Amino acid sequence: MDEIVLLVGGGGREHAIARALADADVTLYACASNRNPGIARLAAGFETLDETHPTAVVTYATEVDATMAVIGPEAPLESGVADALDEAGVYTFGPHESEARIETDKAFQRRFMAKHDVPGSPDFATFDDMDAACEYIDGYDGDLAVKPAGLTGGKGVRVTGDQITKAQAMDYLRESEYDRVVLEERLIGEEFTVQALVANGEIRVSPAVQDHKRAYEGGEGPNTGGMGSYSDAGELLPFMTDEDYADAVSIIEQVVENLKGYKGALYGQFMLTADGVSVVEFNARFGDPEAMNTLPVLETPFIDVLRAARDGEPLPELSFSQPATVCKYAVPAGYPTDPSGGTKVAIDEDSAGDALLFYASVDERDDGVYTTTSRSFAVVGRADSIDAAEGIAEEALSEAGTEGLHVRHDIGTAELVQRRVDHVEELRE
Repeated sequence: MDEIVLLVGGGGREHAIARALADADVTLYACASNRNPGIARLAAGFETLDETHPTAVVTYATEVDATMAVIGPEAPLESGVADALDEAGVYTFGPHESEARIETDKAFQRRFMAKHDVPGSPDFATFDDMDAACEYIDGYDGDLAVKPAGLTGGKGVRVTGDQITKAQAMDYLRESEYDRVVLEERLIGEEFTVQALVANGEIRVSPAVQDHKRAYEGGEGPNTGGMGSYSDAGELLPFMTDEDYADAVSIIEQVVENLKGYKGALYGQFMLTADGVSVVEFNARFGDPEAMNTLPVLETPFIDVLRAARDGEPLPELSFSQPATVCKYAVPAGYPTDPSGGTKVAIDEDSAGDALLFYASVDERDDGVYTTTSRSFAVVGRADSIDAAEGIAEEALSEAGTEGLHVRHDIGTAELVQRRVDHVEELRE
């Protein structure tokens, strides 16, 4: 029978999930605080509501007779939306609040890894007193990553010796309203992501992706939710070995083994250092933008994974087509520190050419689609090589025009990728 699937969330990641379900025997409904026009065109119904409000989401799921649900963003997971949907009899592909703490509570994440001897964790300390945290920073021999323990949309981390000085880090904490922070040994290397689909104690992994958090070209500027990402043809990135990938997958397996009852996507963000693979963090959902690299090349029907997860059956093996992918976000000018919304978006799915278009945080009005103050839309090129995929993404952006928007044009370029390869070769010497 056709499934009635409720998709929770309205960003670019959720647009990718909607696309992955659109061609299956699925009737799709969606709900989010913003009306994503790309998702709305694929869905039989779209309800604008607070997606972090369990009662509101459950009420809508009941109204549309949803047989299952998929939660895209982390905030609804933290607020217990998956718990409420499951309790209402709507199987939900997304972890309960207690399991989602692997992302939503960075202090829990590090203690969990230590308790279960999961490898890859840097030295760390947790504090609920900012004065004590500042004393630790001042006396620490080396550089630190300063991480608020809770969710900050990818924008809360500061790194001494890279973005800021120790004195600036202490000022940052004193001026913040954080109630808990994690201070970690700074990891130096190349980041990469491996995303897994998890249910019934099983995992199915996807190709590695490299995200680009910094706002400006060359890896400069403040952290963002992600300015874009790329993947290669196959499961590895150009700077990785089979052993690197296997080490990352092994870490994910150990997390799932000890995080009982986890279901949904689990995203491992890793750092390939001179000493091997270390863990930057885990996320309890698909990455954004990484979902837009992974789901468009997933050949296994996503609905088959959801059904097997719900029915307690073995998850199907995942099959991916081989194209490399390059994803580039267009964001409002001034993002993320002082963004200005209200710019009319010129691109649509017809004008994107050979690229895929994924809408994110936009406002659909009677006369068109306008930017808000968060990431606006992404284009994804697919081709036999990263370089060719990057050209497709750039062509789409050029045809559409990005006046009033900001794009990191260096993502996926041959020059940037080669710098990554050279960096890892230096680390391995």
